Amino acid sequence: MSKDYYKILGIEKNASKDDIKKAFRKLAHEHHPDKNQGNDTKFKEINEAYTTLSDDQKRQQYDTFGSAGPGGFGGGQGGFNGFNGGQGFGGFDFSGFARQQAQGGNGQSFEFDLGDLFGDFFGGGRRPRRGANITVDVQLSFKESVFGLEKELNINKEKIVVTIPSGIENGQGLRVQGKGEDGPGGKGDLIVRIWVEDHSVFRKEGMNLVMELKLKLTTALLGATVDLETLDGKIELKIPAGTTHNEILRVKQKGVPDERGRRGDLLIVTKVEMPRKVSKTAQKLIEELKKEGL
Repeated sequence: MSKDYYKILGIEKNASKDDIKKAFRKLAHEHHPDKNQGNDTKFKEINEAYTTLSDDQKRQQYDTFGSAGPGGFGGGQGGFNGFNGGQGFGGFDFSGFARQQAQGGNGQSFEFDLGDLFGDFFGGGRRPRRGANITVDVQLSFKESVFGLEKELNINKEKIVVTIPSGIENGQGLRVQGKGEDGPGGKGDLIVRIWVEDHSVFRKEGMNLVMELKLKLTTALLGATVDLETLDGKIELKIPAGTTHNEILRVKQKGVPDERGRRGDLLIVTKVEMPRKVSKTAQKLIEELKKEGL
């Protein structure tokens, strides 16, 4: 049965190439198998339609014959008579197909796919369907998502080691080919969906890690060296004198690593805490600072 590729993409038959591309991108984004609501069958159908309509020659062939391909060969002559010297199908000569294009009824040329053509006659036109994909959810700690790791999964009584790259995002999917269900055309794939736990201190912004650091007013004014716990362990952080509220202190190479081993930075946002109440002694000292113009 012929498929309506225009209907599949939700476009008119006079749609431009740009319209076809926009429709494909929108639908592919919605139905991609890696997404939660993805549909592998629908995605393949959308891709099939786009592959045909985005190619001028394939589109012309489709508009003329439909997705089932050209039919009714022989011009009313006899049926299949064998391949005698490249002749067959009532004397129709296929020997020139490998060297030249056939002419359509409107004088424009298109290409025949002999594999599909002979497959329709001999029953081998469609490839055997692969097995179904298997989707599993994997939960990672924030630290594991930053540095990556190898995760061992048990799928159909088989132990599979999945390499999870550094910097992977919450909701991202990984595809492991050939680790799904068995099928006549081979195994499907394994889709690993990643869910990352929130961290009480850190968050990711691209390749950088971001955290907030509370400072006493005196520490902000006078400066100090404080111990800071990072994902790499404890470090000493120098707080410059006169640090202001919401200032960003940068610690290089303590962020998210990439596949080449390069790393982003750790960005520390200062939060200077103002005292709600002060003692009489502190109040007198503050009055002295006021006299100094501070």
